[in-house]
Amino acid sequence: MSKTKLTINNNGSVKIEGDFEIVDRNGNAYGLQGREIVSICRCGLSKNKPFCDGAHNGHFEHEAIAFDLPPKKV
Repeated sequence: MSKTKLTINNNGSVKIEGDFEIVDRNGNAYGLQGREIVSICRCGLSKNKPFCDGAHNGHFEHEAIAFDLPPKKV
C-alpha cells in the first residue's frame, strides 16, 4: 500500500490522495463513494464542510511553503 499524500494548496484546500478514511469525531466514516482524491476546506467558508467547495476563491490567503517543525518534545 502506498503512502497517503496530503498537499497543502496555496490559498486553498488540503488535497488528500491515496488510501484513506475520513471519520467524524465519533468515529463515523464519511461516505466517499470510492474517491481516492478529496479536498478538505481550510478557510471555513465551504457549505460542504469538511470538504472544499471552492468558496475560498478570493477570500483566503496562505502561501504553502514547507518548513521543518521544531524537535519533538519528549
